[in-house]
Amino acid sequence: MKVIVVATDYSKEAENALEYAAAAARVAGARLVLFHVYKLSVHAMNSRLGPGSFDDLYKASRKRLEDRAAAITAEYGVAAEADWHKDDFYSELKQSIRYFNADIVVLGMAEKSLEQDMLGNTTTAVIHRLRFPVLAVPYGVKFEGIRTLLFASDVVRGVHREVLEKVKEVAADFGAEQVEIFHVSEKVKEIEATGIRAGAESVFGEGADGVRYFYKNVESNAVIREIQKELAEVKADMLIMVPNRYGFWASLIHRSKTRIMASLSEVPLLSLPL
Repeated sequence: MKVIVVATDYSKEAENALEYAAAAARVAGARLVLFHVYKLSVHAMNSRLGPGSFDDLYKASRKRLEDRAAAITAEYGVAAEADWHKDDFYSELKQSIRYFNADIVVLGMAEKSLEQDMLGNTTTAVIHRLRFPVLAVPYGVKFEGIRTLLFASDVVRGVHREVLEKVKEVAADFGAEQVEIFHVSEKVKEIEATGIRAGAESVFGEGADGVRYFYKNVESNAVIREIQKELAEVKADMLIMVPNRYGFWASLIHRSKTRIMASLSEVPLLSLPL
């Protein structure tokens, strides 16, 4: 992991995620990019400010981001730089990812609420739309090292080797001590048919890299509940999931389990899309 992009709007959730990402970057030896999209306030847009005044607002916003990046560098000893934008959030974020050749995007998660659970938020929307590795950091969670990773999957067809390689890479980057491959399915036959263990063993081997790997299958039709139970049982420091991709009409009645877990999880969730 070489480049981490952190999206911030200076909210308490975003600032918490930034502090988490900075501490993680220090461990992983990664560079940090502070991404911010500036939007003029309704008051400013409706005022009679001249072009020069708008430029002053833009300059002040850019300076604030640059100062924050400098402060992160001074506090954490990591290379941090500002990436300021003023247009559409998603298109500019994609541009930033390409320009910096980023490995991961980090965003903060607001505290749980009924509205968030039903409608989602910017972070869950990014997981759904971006199709790029996204780390959602719940508000209040601090980086204290990554000892245990829980990779949860409910896919019947097995997990793509590329995703398993990425899980292995994340474990190595953060110096994890153990990784649990956790599979939930409604039927025992489906669990046996996935071939997830064989696929994982071909990637992870016998733990020669110093990381211990465990495999656990659970027969249940309550995937979210089982993942939450397992997170608590193994005291995982990070949850990794692969989001399912639904079409427009299907998305009206389906909610990605990854997006739901991002809203409910009390540990950072890393989404690794296929």
